Amino acid sequence: MEDKKAGYQIHDKAGLDTKLPELECFENQFPSYTITIVIPEYTSLCPKTGQPDFGTLTIEYEPDKFVLELKSLKTYIQSYRNLGIFYENAINKIKQDILRACKPKRMKIKGEFNPRGGMKSIIETTYPVKKEN
Repeated sequence: MEDKKAGYQIHDKAGLDTKLPELECFENQFPSYTITIVIPEYTSLCPKTGQPDFGTLTIEYEPDKFVLELKSLKTYIQSYRNLGIFYENAINKIKQDILRACKPKRMKIKGEFNPRGGMKSIIETTYPVKKEN
């Protein structure tokens, strides 16, 4: 079992330190509303196999002082196309980068990844982090 785990350790942080295009923002003009962005053509590469991964990302957030500029978000998401990164890492990296760029009041990111090997994965993350009971 340890040998199999060691095989993933060389891939488990793949893509996390990659510098991606900057997310741009503009000043928010209104209080208390939600923005939902659906990206049905997300692609990246499995860092272990090099095979392409496809999925749909849904980003839902309540802006505070800044709103994400969509063209920069599109360029940012497209930069994942040739990046070797696990689903879980991609979703959490996207969350961290959006938080850094526009500091929303709240946010939820959901990745629904197309089946590979007969399994479909759905990864979700929120901000602020949900507290467990």
